[in-house]
Amino acid sequence: MRVRIRFTKVGKVRFTSHRDVARIWERAVRRAGIAVAYSQGFSPRPKLSFGLALSTGHESVAEYLDADLLDDRFGSTEAWGAGRSKTTSVELMNALNGVLPAGMDVIAVAPAPGGDSLQQAVVACTWAIHLDNVRRSDAESWVAGVLARRELVVERERKGKPVVEDLRPQVLALSTLDDTRDNSLYAVESESEIENAGLRLLAELGTQPRALRPTELLAAVGPPLAVRSVCRMNQWMLQGADREEPLPVAVAPAPSTKEST
Repeated sequence: MRVRIRFTKVGKVRFTSHRDVARIWERAVRRAGIAVAYSQGFSPRPKLSFGLALSTGHESVAEYLDADLLDDRFGSTEAWGAGRSKTTSVELMNALNGVLPAGMDVIAVAPAPGGDSLQQAVVACTWAIHLDNVRRSDAESWVAGVLARRELVVERERKGKPVVEDLRPQVLALSTLDDTRDNSLYAVESESEIENAGLRLLAELGTQPRALRPTELLAAVGPPLAVRSVCRMNQWMLQGADREEPLPVAVAPAPSTKEST
């Protein structure tokens, strides 16, 4: 059975590359004693299918992977049947969280629906961009300037060749957030920290046919804004005329409480 897993990537683990995250997950399922299916061929690998890659240095509370499980405890129809679904979900989360590193926490598990892969199905991402030493008036002027543009032409490199593209259609929504005391992802401990915490932008950026990264948006429009951190809050798919997350959670989770080593 294929299951979908939603997990976080916050704290020091944000400096781990996408490829290394895949290796962490391969080791995690092995250490947890969870049987997974393997690909065929000369170099078989565990069948773990990841969603959109996260840039190294960015955090996220909405990372996804699909895993083909062979384990009777978690990968059978009986395990996810009536009356067992919630228990199976909790047991699988506990098994994985016991072996994952600090900052990577499984926050939701469910049987994966059929259809397109995560990379093909996700059409947009919501990002919280924490600015550093930027006045609210400057941030609001920058946002207004971006939204007023009909085009946002930049030069990208694709397959070793420069390509000119218009990024404006990929900026689906952009705004400044209220005071960090009301909307912070991270706790602050004093009034001085609150005053210097900076503002945050909330950006919804398209991913098809090619994802627009927050750093590309910030670099495309002057003056450049200093960034303290970037966190992916949501990934969105289309279900008819509505949008939905690949695997929702009731409330965005707090940063990991595991001890870093």
